[in-house]
Order: sequence, then structure tokens, then C-alpha cells
Amino acid sequence: MFNRRDLLIGAGCFAAAGASLGLKPHKRMDLLGNAKLDALLPHAFGPWRAEDTGALIAPPREGSLEDKLYNQTVSRVFSRQDGAVVMMLIAYGNAQTDLLQLHRPEVCYPFFGFTVERSAPQTIPVAPGVAVPGRALTASSFNRTEQILYWTRVGDYLPQDGNQQLFARLKSQIAGWIVDGVLVRISSVTDNPAEGLAINLDFARQLIATLPDAALPSLLGTSFAKAFEAQHPPRS
Repeated sequence: MFNRRDLLIGAGCFAAAGASLGLKPHKRMDLLGNAKLDALLPHAFGPWRAEDTGALIAPPREGSLEDKLYNQTVSRVFSRQDGAVVMMLIAYGNAQTDLLQLHRPEVCYPFFGFTVERSAPQTIPVAPGVAVPGRALTASSFNRTEQILYWTRVGDYLPQDGNQQLFARLKSQIAGWIVDGVLVRISSVTDNPAEGLAINLDFARQLIATLPDAALPSLLGTSFAKAFEAQHPPRS
């Protein structure tokens, strides 16, 4: 026979279960949809020309964490006539969860033998009054130094560090969303941080200015995409 205490405890358990179910994400946000990154991204724009190359992250092995984390990756090397060269990596994952979330360069570069010497927030101006929040790193190994510029999108947020990335994912989950995410990484090999940053910023601006409107939300999120589009005529 149930007493009053049992009933109160039972009611509390049912309430907790109901709250947990209510907070469980049940909607999907997929800003890339059925599009293919490789088809959306140009091989030439402004002064930059591309050459396909091998993976700029460790090649995903079937069943590995990388294979589960990223549904699509595109890696290319671009050069300018003045000799500037950048390596571009764009990695996309359609579900950011507790177990599967974007790997930030300041975390993953050390696994490949690099020492991160500098890591700081860096805005990326892409249009008048529109700047993408990103991050700039200097990472060195025994035989080279890279200047890295990158940004990440988690759902409709553009977090600049790991804590912001976690917060963006949690806010999305509380709102009931399982969101997608993307990492856009641009790097140049030089010991000069100012020179590398200038090259990387120029590449980022030229790339975004050239992308078709359909590609912008998947890389920038809907809010930044709308702000950028407001400064530019429609593109195919």
C-alpha cells in the first residue's frame, strides 16, 4: 500500500522525467542540407587559384571518431601570383552532441606535433559593418610554423573558443535542437604572424565575397548570412 511519502516521491520522479523529456532535443538544424561542400566552393576567385591536394587533417578511417564527426570535408591549397599560399580546410558535421563535436585547431594541432605559441580571438571583416568572430593561432613544429585563422559555426552561433562552443551547443539543446556545425580553417606557412594574418584575412574575405548565397548560411549561420547579403547584390 502506498503512503503519502511514496506518492510524493513518485510524483517528483514523474515530474523530473517529464522535464528531461521536454529538454531532450527533438528538432534538427541542418544548414547545409543535401548540398555538397565540394560543389559549393569555388576553385578560383579573385587572385586565388586552387589545386586539390591530400587531406589537411588526418584521413578519416572508417568507424573512427573523425569518420563519425565529419560528414564532409574539403581541403585545398590556394596560391596568389605574388607567391602567397594558403591551405584551406572546411569540415562539416551534421550533429553536434556531447560525444561528437567540432575539434578546434588549438586543441588538435598539438596531437600532430605542433606547439601552439599564440591563440587569440580575431574578427574577420567581410563586409561594411559585418565581421565574423574567429580565432588566430601561431603553431610551430620542428620544421615549420603555421599562421592559422579559423572560425566555427555551431547551429546559428559562431563561437570563438571552446567554452563558447559548449554554451552554443547547450543553448541549442535546451531550445530542443540537434544542430550541425562547421569548421573553416585557413593557414599559411610563415614565421611572421602579421604577414600570415594579412594573407589569411585576404583569402577569407575573397572567399566569402565569391560564395553563392546558398552556401553562406552553412558557413556563417543565418544571421550573419543575412547581414552579409544585405551589403551585396544577389549571386547565383
